[in-house]
Amino acid sequence: FKQKTAYEIPKRDWSSDVCSSDLETLSLRMERQSANALEVARWLEAHPRVARVHYPGLVSHPQHALAMSQQKTGGAIVSFEVKAGDAAALRARAWATIDQCKLLSITGNLGDTKTTITHPASTTHGRLTPEARLAAGVGEGLIRLAVGVESPTDICADLARGLEA
Repeated sequence: FKQKTAYEIPKRDWSSDVCSSDLETLSLRMERQSANALEVARWLEAHPRVARVHYPGLVSHPQHALAMSQQKTGGAIVSFEVKAGDAAALRARAWATIDQCKLLSITGNLGDTKTTITHPASTTHGRLTPEARLAAGVGEGLIRLAVGVESPTDICADLARGLEA
């Protein structure tokens, strides 16, 4: 047992400092990330090589009204499906898109301040059977973005490079 004196400075845990500073800016980051995600989702929805966009902030989303009644924004996660033929072609097209991106980080992590991109069928849902993935709505052409605070114009330009590859 150690008694604290008036002159003793308590030690602080570095991780608690980081967590505290992260919480102080969380609402600002989420506002920016959500606004960026909506802009990116709208851009993807209009792209000729994209079959479908999954983002509750889009009016075209089947549960848009429900989502907007429960939350302020559509959030920062956007998923989209590329156009291609069979499952093998969809997988190849998705990976070609991901591999051509230079700004977006390829990772399965979510919640960073920089935009990340992943192929859920190979990562988060990779242990499921193909049938179970399809039942969960995770096809070979699905790509997931966790949109960050970068310029949405830069994010779209990076995605365009990938989609045009």
